Amino acid sequence: MKQKVSAIRRILRVAQRECGILTRTPIYLFCMIIFPIFTIFFFTSMMNSGQPQEMPVGIVDLDNTTTTRSLVRKLDAFQTSRVVAHYVTPTEARQAMQQNKIYAFLYIPKGTTDDLLSSRQPKVSYYYSSVYYTAGALLMRDLKTITTLGSAAVGQATMQAQGYTDQQIQTFLQPIAVDLHPVGNPWINYNVYLSTFIVPGIILLFVFLISAYSIGTELKFHRSQELMKIAGNDIYAAMLGKFLPQTLVWLVIFYGYLWYLFGYLEFPHPGGTWLIMLLGLLAILSSEGFGVFIFGIMPSLRMSMSICSLWGVLGFSACGAAFPIFAMDAPITALAQLFPLRHYYMIYQLNIFNGYPMEIAWFNYMALGIFICLPLFVMKPIRKAMLEYVYIP
Repeated sequence: MKQKVSAIRRILRVAQRECGILTRTPIYLFCMIIFPIFTIFFFTSMMNSGQPQEMPVGIVDLDNTTTTRSLVRKLDAFQTSRVVAHYVTPTEARQAMQQNKIYAFLYIPKGTTDDLLSSRQPKVSYYYSSVYYTAGALLMRDLKTITTLGSAAVGQATMQAQGYTDQQIQTFLQPIAVDLHPVGNPWINYNVYLSTFIVPGIILLFVFLISAYSIGTELKFHRSQELMKIAGNDIYAAMLGKFLPQTLVWLVIFYGYLWYLFGYLEFPHPGGTWLIMLLGLLAILSSEGFGVFIFGIMPSLRMSMSICSLWGVLGFSACGAAFPIFAMDAPITALAQLFPLRHYYMIYQLNIFNGYPMEIAWFNYMALGIFICLPLFVMKPIRKAMLEYVYIP
């Protein structure tokens, strides 16, 4: 019993010492509080409209009839498109697109209306830039829709003149009616899609770096033996006491982000609040465990922070949010399991976003648990580094 009390006291003394370091060192203030909060508000406010709106589109209308002008007005009325310029030739429109003045343009050749009324199947072209993937995909959808509506309008007028009923016209123009149901995100809100993995990925990257930095600076500033002395040469007490204040700060920041996302912005979360809380705890602890593990296998401030930063950045691609993991090569699919962000994202989309039961994501919970336990395998090397290593700049 006395040994337990003594161990707790050592942990608390180390934690008290760490609180002093956190308050005296500006980098902790910036990397643990200011930058994460800025990241949260920057990304969520940048995409608060849900989708890009009023993206610039050009028009090359060589026909210039009532029908083609009506098409242009309908295109301009779309939420994501805004007609900003008319060009005389397709070459001018292409140059404007290359200069990023417009993202797409619609080319209507001369005689389009006459060919349309004569059922000679005119060709209307639209060009869009795929350099900006989201903008190109959305504008391609608008341009495709507007050309389809143009042909449908002419077909409707022709069939009405021939005496067809509205029901017959509707059946002819649209033989199959599509009943579209976007599951989980019916608004097609890009904020729901992007902010739920970009912001956590950046916060977890900061956790990686600060975890390795906080241990490495003990060696750099020759404080490691002082730390071990306060902890009674118990590396477990030293690490627990050192990361206790950091963990509390990270949990406040991360839970604040989750409340802002699911409570204030009301992002969909049918999985429930308690799963959100559990996932936040697992994310922070697993990221700290990974950072400590990297320093343990490579007890160098520069090298451990470099590996942590590389791993954190690669996590954005390996998590599967931007490109599905199953479509990647088999070695990359296997390597993706070594990134905490991958398992965070899988638990989020399976249990919180879609509301599936926890057992569906059992592997991902287990993986985060393994990340949390990783420091246990490197405690001896860290203890040796704290007591014996001399920092080499």
